[in-house]
Amino acid sequence: MTDSESVDAIRPAASTPSAAATPTPPTPSPWPGLWALVIGSFMLLVDTTIVSVANPAIKAALDPATTNLDNVVWVTSAYLLAYAVPLLITGRLGDRFGPKPIYLIGLAVFTLSSLWCGLSGSLGELIAARAVQGLGAALMTPQTMAVITRTFPPRTRGTAMGLWGATSGVATLVGPLAGGLLVDALGWEWIFFVNVPVGIIGFVLAMIYVPKLETHAHRFDYLGVVLSALALFGIVFGLQEAEKFSWGVIWGPISVWGLIIAGIVVLGLFVLQQWKTRSEPLVPLGLFRDRNFSLANIGIALVGFTVTGMTLPLMFFTQLARGLTPTQSALLMVPMAVIGGVLAPFTGRLLNRVDARFLVIPGLFLVSLSLFWYASLMNTSTPIWMYLLPSALMGFGNAGMWAPLSMTATRNLTPRDAGSGASIYNTSRTVGSVIGSASIAALMQSRLTANLPQAADSTSGLGTGQLPPVVVDGFATAMSQTVLLPAIAILVGFVVVWFFERPKDLPTSGRADRHVRTGATPD
Repeated sequence: MTDSESVDAIRPAASTPSAAATPTPPTPSPWPGLWALVIGSFMLLVDTTIVSVANPAIKAALDPATTNLDNVVWVTSAYLLAYAVPLLITGRLGDRFGPKPIYLIGLAVFTLSSLWCGLSGSLGELIAARAVQGLGAALMTPQTMAVITRTFPPRTRGTAMGLWGATSGVATLVGPLAGGLLVDALGWEWIFFVNVPVGIIGFVLAMIYVPKLETHAHRFDYLGVVLSALALFGIVFGLQEAEKFSWGVIWGPISVWGLIIAGIVVLGLFVLQQWKTRSEPLVPLGLFRDRNFSLANIGIALVGFTVTGMTLPLMFFTQLARGLTPTQSALLMVPMAVIGGVLAPFTGRLLNRVDARFLVIPGLFLVSLSLFWYASLMNTSTPIWMYLLPSALMGFGNAGMWAPLSMTATRNLTPRDAGSGASIYNTSRTVGSVIGSASIAALMQSRLTANLPQAADSTSGLGTGQLPPVVVDGFATAMSQTVLLPAIAILVGFVVVWFFERPKDLPTSGRADRHVRTGATPD
């Protein structure tokens, strides 16, 4: 061996750093990805609140001939029904193919269907477009919670959930205000057109900042999807159309009660099928062994019922009984949105250190109290400024409602179950919302028939602007009585959350981090 060969032989050993000395690349911060996802969540929430403000204008434009409110409520119910049914499987899709690609597909569907909504020329076409929009929302929603659960350690997850909760507070401010301004200035179509640029921006940011996460193989329970869809459709369609058909025959041998009972029976079959399915059921019933997960799902279903149910009668009351414009009606919700949005981040930080019960119990109680207060004020003699007071009280309640429930539901989920757990939780909220929408439509129509029997057979329609004095008092009474239903629903939720268990280990140490990463039971 020559001298040069000897040098070459030893040079690699002398110049190549050892494996132990190779620096480990830093873990990227999860915050940019969360901010990108928040844009999509914000758009979904804004869309819901915008539509509630625009419902009277949509009815006047596309269904002006009748006083029946069921038809226009389908604009909301079709969206929620198409949103709720696929949620149980879209979380699994996120686990199987990754949250990022499923989220991006959902955002694209939502954005394009928003354009279709704005271009709709009839109420039926708008309802169809809203159903497609709901499918896009179903693809998006579970991925946000799954990413938070899988990328944030427990010691900072409460802060992340607080940001996510703050999004709902800001959306409740921006949605009604933007809806009111757009309807007044440009027409109801623009409440959907506005989603297009926001969706494009959200898509680009999510492409860049949302991380690619590990995927988990899953089988898909298609029978479960069919059973759950049939059950929900039977219950929701029966409830919403009940008053229209006087709780009698809908078509041929099919009656309202028959459809509702059939829906409940199929729902029971769905639960039985899930219990007997051993290979990856659509709803892993084992997750419900955790008391807090079970109770949080009941709680969020009642919250969804309440939030969807309360908005319709409030907006119809302020615009038709008090003669406010959509913008003026939206301004009455500003205290709720501002207070809830400002307090939500502080709530999130508190969740890192305190038991969620200390926040969610008073939160649900204050929301219920504010709705009873609203109901007592909903008449033609109350000064308009008085409606700002229950709105402010509801803002305090909202701050203690969203993030604590989400944190409680997801605290013990392992990475493998993150998508399924998030899907179940969001399905519970959306099922509550769609049943709330259907129930409130039936109750509104029932109360209108009881308080304004002369309007039941009218074909002149409700129109826009303040109603004639001869009917305005009866209409106001009907809307006031309707608000009592969501007030009672959220009061039931207040009772449910009293039974939460205190977390065994509040996430303030690395021990909790290990528990979430590995799925191991903490010592």
